Amino acid sequence: MGTDRAGAGRLPDALLTPGTSSFVDFLGSYAPEMLPWGSPPGTPVTDEVPHGTTIVASAFDGGVVMAGDRRATAGNMIAVRDVEKVFQADEYSVVGFAGSAGIGAELIRLFQVELEHYEKREGTLLSTEGKANRLGMLVRSNLGMAMQGLVAVPLFAAYDLETGSGRIYSYDPTGGRHEERNFHSIGSGSTFARGALKKLYRKEADQREAVLACLQALYDAADDDSATGGPDVMRRIYPLVGAVSDAGFQRLSDDEVAGMVDELLAGRMRRPDGPSAPVLPSASEGGEAS
Repeated sequence: MGTDRAGAGRLPDALLTPGTSSFVDFLGSYAPEMLPWGSPPGTPVTDEVPHGTTIVASAFDGGVVMAGDRRATAGNMIAVRDVEKVFQADEYSVVGFAGSAGIGAELIRLFQVELEHYEKREGTLLSTEGKANRLGMLVRSNLGMAMQGLVAVPLFAAYDLETGSGRIYSYDPTGGRHEERNFHSIGSGSTFARGALKKLYRKEADQREAVLACLQALYDAADDDSATGGPDVMRRIYPLVGAVSDAGFQRLSDDEVAGMVDELLAGRMRRPDGPSAPVLPSASEGGEAS
Protein backbone atom coordinates (compact mmCIF):
# COMPACT_ATOMS: atom_id res chain seq x y z
CA MET A 1 0.00 0.00 0.00
CA GLY A 2 2.93 2.32 -0.63
CA THR A 3 1.29 4.53 -3.29
CA ASP A 4 -2.21 5.18 -4.54
CA ARG A 5 -3.81 3.25 -7.36
CA ALA A 6 -2.96 5.96 -9.89
CA GLY A 7 0.72 5.78 -9.03
CA ALA A 8 0.93 9.44 -8.02
CA GLY A 9 3.57 8.70 -5.37
CA ARG A 10 1.38 9.54 -2.37
CA LEU A 11 -0.55 7.48 0.17
CA PRO A 12 -4.01 6.37 -0.97
CA ASP A 13 -6.87 8.56 0.21
CA ALA A 14 -8.30 5.61 2.14
CA LEU A 15 -5.30 5.72 4.46
CA LEU A 16 -5.72 9.41 5.19
CA THR A 17 -9.48 9.50 5.69
CA PRO A 18 -10.81 9.35 9.29
CA GLY A 19 -12.77 6.18 9.76
CA THR A 20 -13.45 3.24 12.03
CA SER A 21 -11.35 2.32 15.05
CA SER A 22 -11.41 -1.29 13.83
CA PHE A 23 -8.40 -2.20 11.72
CA VAL A 24 -10.18 -5.33 10.47
CA ASP A 25 -13.15 -3.31 9.20
CA PHE A 26 -10.80 -0.91 7.42
CA LEU A 27 -8.81 -3.72 5.82
CA GLY A 28 -12.00 -5.50 4.81
CA SER A 29 -13.17 -2.44 2.88
CA TYR A 30 -9.82 -1.42 1.39
CA ALA A 31 -7.97 -4.72 0.73
CA PRO A 32 -10.15 -7.70 1.73
CA GLU A 33 -7.82 -10.10 -0.06
CA MET A 34 -5.24 -9.46 2.67
CA LEU A 35 -7.44 -10.95 5.39
CA PRO A 36 -6.58 -14.57 6.25
CA TRP A 37 -10.13 -15.73 5.41
CA GLY A 38 -10.27 -13.83 2.12
CA SER A 39 -10.02 -16.91 -0.08
CA PRO A 40 -11.32 -20.10 1.58
CA PRO A 41 -10.22 -23.35 -0.08
CA GLY A 42 -12.69 -25.05 -2.40
CA THR A 43 -12.36 -28.51 -0.85
CA PRO A 44 -11.85 -29.69 2.73
CA VAL A 45 -8.23 -29.90 3.80
CA THR A 46 -6.66 -33.03 5.23
CA ASP A 47 -5.34 -33.63 8.72
CA GLU A 48 -1.80 -33.16 7.41
CA VAL A 49 -2.04 -29.43 8.12
CA PRO A 50 -0.05 -28.69 11.31
CA HIS A 51 -2.26 -28.27 14.36
CA GLY A 52 -1.40 -26.70 17.68
CA THR A 53 -2.75 -28.41 20.75
CA THR A 54 -3.20 -27.69 24.45
CA ILE A 55 -3.50 -24.26 26.12
CA VAL A 56 -4.41 -23.73 29.79
CA ALA A 57 -5.25 -20.62 31.81
CA SER A 58 -5.77 -20.10 35.52
CA ALA A 59 -6.69 -17.02 37.52
CA PHE A 60 -4.77 -16.17 40.67
CA ASP A 61 -5.10 -13.57 43.38
CA GLY A 62 -4.48 -10.41 41.36
CA GLY A 63 -4.16 -11.69 37.81
CA VAL A 64 -4.21 -14.60 35.40
CA VAL A 65 -1.68 -17.08 33.94
CA MET A 66 -1.72 -18.77 30.53
CA ALA A 67 0.55 -21.62 29.43
CA GLY A 68 0.81 -23.71 26.29
CA ASP A 69 2.72 -26.76 25.16
CA ARG A 70 5.09 -26.43 22.20
CA ARG A 71 4.01 -29.29 19.93
CA ALA A 72 2.22 -29.07 16.57
CA THR A 73 1.09 -32.27 14.89
CA ALA A 74 0.24 -33.22 11.31
CA GLY A 75 -1.83 -36.36 11.37
CA ASN A 76 0.06 -38.84 13.52
CA MET A 77 3.39 -37.07 13.03
CA ILE A 78 5.06 -34.36 15.10
CA ALA A 79 5.26 -31.41 12.68
CA VAL A 80 6.93 -28.83 14.95
CA ARG A 81 8.47 -29.33 18.40
CA ASP A 82 8.84 -25.70 19.46
CA VAL A 83 5.87 -23.82 18.00
CA GLU A 84 4.70 -20.70 19.86
CA LYS A 85 1.01 -20.66 20.80
CA VAL A 86 0.86 -18.11 23.64
CA PHE A 87 1.30 -14.40 22.88
CA GLN A 88 0.94 -10.99 24.46
CA ALA A 89 -2.22 -9.38 23.07
CA ASP A 90 -1.63 -5.95 24.60
CA GLU A 91 -0.34 -4.46 27.84
CA TYR A 92 -2.93 -6.23 30.01
CA SER A 93 -3.93 -9.34 28.09
CA VAL A 94 -2.61 -12.63 26.75
CA VAL A 95 -3.97 -14.94 24.05
CA GLY A 96 -3.25 -18.47 22.85
CA PHE A 97 -4.71 -20.73 20.19
CA ALA A 98 -5.41 -24.37 19.39
CA GLY A 99 -6.17 -25.82 15.99
CA SER A 100 -4.80 -25.02 12.54
CA ALA A 101 -1.40 -23.48 13.29
CA GLY A 102 -1.21 -21.11 10.33
CA ILE A 103 -4.74 -19.76 10.80
CA GLY A 104 -4.29 -19.49 14.56
CA ALA A 105 -1.05 -17.52 14.32
CA GLU A 106 -2.52 -15.18 11.67
CA LEU A 107 -5.66 -14.68 13.75
CA ILE A 108 -3.62 -13.61 16.76
CA ARG A 109 -1.40 -11.25 14.75
CA LEU A 110 -4.52 -9.60 13.38
CA PHE A 111 -5.98 -9.33 16.89
CA GLN A 112 -2.78 -7.68 18.16
CA VAL A 113 -2.94 -5.09 15.35
CA GLU A 114 -6.65 -4.58 16.01
CA LEU A 115 -5.99 -3.67 19.66
CA GLU A 116 -3.01 -1.46 18.78
CA HIS A 117 -5.02 0.34 16.09
CA TYR A 118 -7.87 1.01 18.51
CA GLU A 119 -5.50 2.37 21.15
CA LYS A 120 -3.87 4.73 18.64
CA ARG A 121 -7.18 5.97 17.23
CA GLU A 122 -9.01 6.37 20.54
CA GLY A 123 -6.10 7.22 22.83
CA THR A 124 -7.15 4.62 25.39
CA LEU A 125 -7.17 0.89 25.94
CA LEU A 126 -10.19 -1.10 24.87
CA SER A 127 -12.10 -2.56 27.83
CA THR A 128 -11.68 -6.24 28.68
CA GLU A 129 -15.21 -6.93 27.42
CA GLY A 130 -14.44 -5.01 24.24
CA LYS A 131 -11.28 -7.02 23.61
CA ALA A 132 -13.14 -10.29 24.12
CA ASN A 133 -15.88 -9.18 21.74
CA ARG A 134 -13.42 -8.09 19.03
CA LEU A 135 -11.69 -11.47 19.20
CA GLY A 136 -15.03 -13.23 18.86
CA MET A 137 -15.71 -11.18 15.73
CA LEU A 138 -12.41 -12.34 14.21
CA VAL A 139 -13.17 -15.98 15.00
CA ARG A 140 -16.61 -15.62 13.43
CA SER A 141 -15.04 -14.18 10.28
CA ASN A 142 -13.04 -17.40 9.87
CA LEU A 143 -16.14 -19.59 9.80
CA GLY A 144 -15.83 -20.27 6.05
CA MET A 145 -12.31 -21.62 6.54
CA ALA A 146 -13.42 -23.56 9.62
CA MET A 147 -16.12 -25.30 7.57
CA GLN A 148 -13.34 -26.46 5.24
CA GLY A 149 -11.38 -27.96 8.12
CA LEU A 150 -9.09 -25.04 8.99
CA VAL A 151 -10.43 -24.54 12.50
CA ALA A 152 -8.54 -22.37 14.99
CA VAL A 153 -9.98 -21.27 18.32
CA PRO A 154 -8.32 -18.89 20.80
CA LEU A 155 -8.19 -18.70 24.56
CA PHE A 156 -8.09 -15.14 25.85
CA ALA A 157 -7.20 -13.91 29.33
CA ALA A 158 -6.82 -10.39 30.69
CA TYR A 159 -6.32 -8.38 33.83
CA ASP A 160 -9.44 -6.25 34.17
CA LEU A 161 -8.42 -2.76 35.30
CA GLU A 162 -11.97 -2.03 36.48
CA THR A 163 -12.42 -5.09 38.69
CA GLY A 164 -8.76 -5.70 39.57
CA SER A 165 -9.03 -9.38 38.69
CA GLY A 166 -8.07 -11.87 36.01
CA ARG A 167 -10.72 -12.92 33.47
CA ILE A 168 -10.69 -15.82 31.01
CA TYR A 169 -12.68 -16.22 27.77
CA SER A 170 -13.06 -19.23 25.49
CA TYR A 171 -14.56 -19.36 21.99
CA ASP A 172 -16.25 -21.80 19.66
CA PRO A 173 -15.59 -21.91 15.88
CA THR A 174 -18.67 -19.78 15.17
CA GLY A 175 -17.30 -16.91 17.25
CA GLY A 176 -19.37 -17.62 20.34
CA ARG A 177 -17.71 -16.05 23.39
CA HIS A 178 -17.88 -17.68 26.79
CA GLU A 179 -16.44 -16.26 30.00
CA GLU A 180 -14.93 -19.02 32.12
CA ARG A 181 -14.69 -19.11 35.89
CA ASN A 182 -11.29 -19.53 37.54
CA PHE A 183 -9.59 -21.72 34.90
CA HIS A 184 -10.02 -23.28 31.47
CA SER A 185 -8.20 -25.24 28.78
CA ILE A 186 -8.56 -25.81 25.04
CA GLY A 187 -7.06 -28.20 22.51
CA SER A 188 -6.78 -31.95 22.17
CA GLY A 189 -5.44 -32.42 25.69
CA SER A 190 -7.91 -30.02 27.29
CA THR A 191 -10.01 -32.71 28.98
CA PHE A 192 -7.04 -34.04 30.91
CA ALA A 193 -5.64 -30.59 31.65
CA ARG A 194 -8.96 -29.30 32.93
CA GLY A 195 -9.34 -32.34 35.16
CA ALA A 196 -5.95 -31.57 36.71
CA LEU A 197 -6.80 -27.90 37.21
CA LYS A 198 -10.05 -28.85 38.97
CA LYS A 199 -7.96 -30.52 41.65
CA LEU A 200 -5.09 -28.03 41.80
CA TYR A 201 -6.84 -24.65 41.47
CA ARG A 202 -6.83 -22.43 44.57
CA LYS A 203 -8.54 -19.05 44.51
CA GLU A 204 -6.00 -17.56 46.90
CA ALA A 205 -2.97 -18.86 44.96
CA ASP A 206 -0.22 -16.42 44.01
CA GLN A 207 1.29 -16.19 40.54
CA ARG A 208 3.95 -18.84 41.09
CA GLU A 209 1.44 -21.34 42.44
CA ALA A 210 -0.84 -20.69 39.45
CA VAL A 211 2.05 -21.26 37.04
CA LEU A 212 2.94 -24.54 38.74
CA ALA A 213 -0.69 -25.67 38.54
CA CYS A 214 -0.75 -24.89 34.80
CA LEU A 215 2.51 -26.78 34.25
CA GLN A 216 1.13 -29.77 36.15
CA ALA A 217 -2.02 -29.64 34.01
CA LEU A 218 0.02 -29.58 30.77
CA TYR A 219 2.10 -32.51 32.03
CA ASP A 220 -1.06 -34.52 32.72
CA ALA A 221 -2.40 -33.63 29.27
CA ALA A 222 0.83 -34.82 27.62
CA ASP A 223 0.68 -38.00 29.68
CA ASP A 224 -2.65 -39.02 28.10
CA ASP A 225 -2.81 -37.11 24.80
CA SER A 226 -0.20 -37.95 22.18
CA ALA A 227 -0.70 -34.60 20.40
CA THR A 228 0.32 -32.62 23.49
CA GLY A 229 4.04 -32.21 24.06
CA GLY A 230 5.52 -32.44 27.52
CA PRO A 231 8.64 -30.52 28.62
CA ASP A 232 11.63 -31.56 26.48
CA VAL A 233 14.49 -31.27 28.95
CA MET A 234 17.13 -32.63 26.54
CA ARG A 235 16.34 -29.99 23.90
CA ARG A 236 15.47 -27.36 26.54
CA ILE A 237 12.02 -26.84 25.04
CA TYR A 238 9.63 -25.80 27.78
CA PRO A 239 6.02 -24.63 27.83
CA LEU A 240 5.40 -20.98 27.07
CA VAL A 241 4.00 -19.11 30.06
CA GLY A 242 2.54 -15.60 30.18
CA ALA A 243 1.13 -13.81 33.22
CA VAL A 244 -0.94 -10.63 33.44
CA SER A 245 -1.48 -8.52 36.57
CA ASP A 246 -1.73 -4.85 37.52
CA ALA A 247 1.95 -4.62 36.52
CA GLY A 248 1.05 -5.61 32.96
CA PHE A 249 2.06 -8.57 30.83
CA GLN A 250 5.05 -10.70 31.74
CA ARG A 251 6.42 -13.61 29.75
CA LEU A 252 8.35 -15.99 31.97
CA SER A 253 11.86 -16.73 30.75
CA ASP A 254 12.95 -20.22 29.78
CA ASP A 255 15.20 -20.30 32.84
CA GLU A 256 12.27 -19.52 35.15
CA VAL A 257 10.07 -22.16 33.55
CA ALA A 258 12.95 -24.67 33.54
CA GLY A 259 13.36 -24.26 37.30
CA MET A 260 9.66 -24.96 37.85
CA VAL A 261 9.75 -27.91 35.46
CA ASP A 262 12.68 -29.39 37.42
CA GLU A 263 10.60 -29.02 40.57
CA LEU A 264 7.64 -30.68 38.83
CA LEU A 265 9.74 -33.60 37.55
CA ALA A 266 11.29 -34.17 40.97
CA GLY A 267 7.80 -34.47 42.41
CA ARG A 268 6.73 -36.83 39.63
CA MET A 269 9.67 -39.09 40.44
CA ARG A 270 8.09 -39.60 43.85
CA ARG A 271 4.48 -39.55 42.65
CA PRO A 272 4.16 -40.26 38.90
CA ASP A 273 0.48 -39.30 38.88
CA GLY A 274 1.21 -35.88 40.37
CA PRO A 275 0.09 -34.06 43.51
CA SER A 276 -3.21 -34.82 45.17
CA ALA A 277 -5.66 -32.13 46.18
CA PRO A 278 -6.89 -32.02 49.78
CA VAL A 279 -10.59 -32.84 49.91
CA LEU A 280 -11.27 -33.14 53.64
CA PRO A 281 -10.42 -30.74 56.50
CA SER A 282 -8.13 -33.31 58.07
CA ALA A 283 -6.36 -33.89 54.75
CA SER A 284 -6.03 -30.15 54.20
CA GLU A 285 -4.34 -29.75 57.54
CA GLY A 286 -1.98 -32.58 56.72
CA GLY A 287 -1.05 -31.15 53.31
CA GLU A 288 -2.13 -33.99 50.95
CA ALA A 289 -4.99 -36.39 50.67
CA SER A 290 -4.11 -39.99 51.23
